[in-house]
Amino acid sequence: MLWNPPCIGELRERAGEALLHRVAGPTAREKRARIHETPGPRWFGPDRPVRVVHADASMYVGGLAALLLQSLHPVAMAAVTAHSGFESDPWGRLQRTSTFLAVTTFGTAQDAERAVRRVRRVHDSVRGRTPDGVPYRASDPHLLAWVHAAETACFLRAHQRYGRRPLDPRAADGYVADMARVARRLGVADPPQGTAGLAARLADYRPELRPTAQSRAAARYLLSRPPLPWPARIPYAFLAAAAVELLPAWVRARLDLPYATRLLLPFARPGGHAVVAAIRWIMPAAPRRRPPERRRAGVGSVVRRTRRRGP
Repeated sequence: MLWNPPCIGELRERAGEALLHRVAGPTAREKRARIHETPGPRWFGPDRPVRVVHADASMYVGGLAALLLQSLHPVAMAAVTAHSGFESDPWGRLQRTSTFLAVTTFGTAQDAERAVRRVRRVHDSVRGRTPDGVPYRASDPHLLAWVHAAETACFLRAHQRYGRRPLDPRAADGYVADMARVARRLGVADPPQGTAGLAARLADYRPELRPTAQSRAAARYLLSRPPLPWPARIPYAFLAAAAVELLPAWVRARLDLPYATRLLLPFARPGGHAVVAAIRWIMPAAPRRRPPERRRAGVGSVVRRTRRRGP
């Protein structure tokens, strides 16, 4: 017996709400309403590339790829392992990261500034030593620049491959410039302003990247032991393969890839497209903020404006 459309719609709504709560927390609806509907100036206008990229389901691939790439910097990975709740509270970390991206991209300028100040306070308190005895602090501009470059590159690359509307070269440069605006506020010195500068910045870090016990543990956790119920692990396996395949070959060679992920790599692109399309279909749309004049204007005011304009 075939499902009727209402059953399909109900299943879609339930799946979308479950995913939204996973990535944004139990108060996801309230967060979204505040971010998107609160009136006030924004850092980025509706036509900016950063809004196009961060609103797309391809971010799920890009975010996972960014975590894998970032893990290859031994000092950055030591800080993440010691202070971020990477394994003890993975969903909490994801929710904090997704909220920060949403607020700085779509929220009011006032809320974006508050979000940046909170992150900087956390960074100021994070310091320690790697297993090799190398001291670190999360506010180090060099480490901040690495994290920024890795996530910017992965978000953009995922969007160009899996996004609904890939950016043209000029808009891709604009995305890097938009991300640089946030990075400077977080303490990154001289972030790249275009794709060429971003590629050069990543190349500068390449000699510092190497696998460690912590990066291998992170790859196993992200790729083999995700904190998900078993029915969700099949689509996640294809999403993870798409994230790995997105990375350059020299990066993949330095990751401790599970056997199952390696087996799925030949199917990574079609599988990634299928999973991203499914996420796009089930995810509830973000609320849209109406212009203030529309909210205030009644029928009478519309008539008066029409009369003033004349025929």
